[in-house]
Amino acid sequence: MRGGEMATLVVDVGGNNVKLRCEGYDERRKAPTGPDYRPGQLVADVQRLATGWNYTRISIGCPGPVAGNRVVRDLVNLGPGWMEFDFTQAFGVPVRLVNDAVMQAIGSYEGGKMLFLGLGTGLGNTMIVDGTIIPMELGHLPYRKDRTYEDYVGNRGLEKRGRDRWEAHVHKVVRLFQEALLIDDVVLGGGNARKLKELPAGCRIGDNENAFIGGFRLWDDQA
Repeated sequence: MRGGEMATLVVDVGGNNVKLRCEGYDERRKAPTGPDYRPGQLVADVQRLATGWNYTRISIGCPGPVAGNRVVRDLVNLGPGWMEFDFTQAFGVPVRLVNDAVMQAIGSYEGGKMLFLGLGTGLGNTMIVDGTIIPMELGHLPYRKDRTYEDYVGNRGLEKRGRDRWEAHVHKVVRLFQEALLIDDVVLGGGNARKLKELPAGCRIGDNENAFIGGFRLWDDQA
């Protein structure tokens, strides 16, 4: 890294793994997470995994609602302690913290009005309208039988109902969101998106690499 150059470390936190990439390096690194994973463990994992990388700032995407650079509600698929945690203080460098779906959406955005749906441990979702980011928490809204959208199209739905029934619900949920939000461009990301045999109409598959692209773009204020 040249003198005065800013380099971003991107940290993508998921329900199963945390993945890292740093500007100027081709390698991706990761470590397991899980339902008891806490922010202190994340800091330790990032410091260990990023050994040998030179960076001056960090972008973090985490699976939950974020405002003012802080997690504002307990995370459903990870352990406790995230709401009170100050990542900038813990890492000692500037940190921009956003919802993980926001980070992937930014990396997937091609203009106009786009809805991002992350099919993974839960259901991440973000809308971008003419460059304005609109974070959303649609996954925890009621869907059917006193269960949420996330219960049907997240990992729990896939494991409980099998791939075919899970895919049928994915198609139905996408159609409901398209009709409700009057949207044509839907990006399906997350680890389970590629398990779909057929894409719903008006959808495209997002690349997992887009989370890292979004993390780099977080510091481009003009973008």
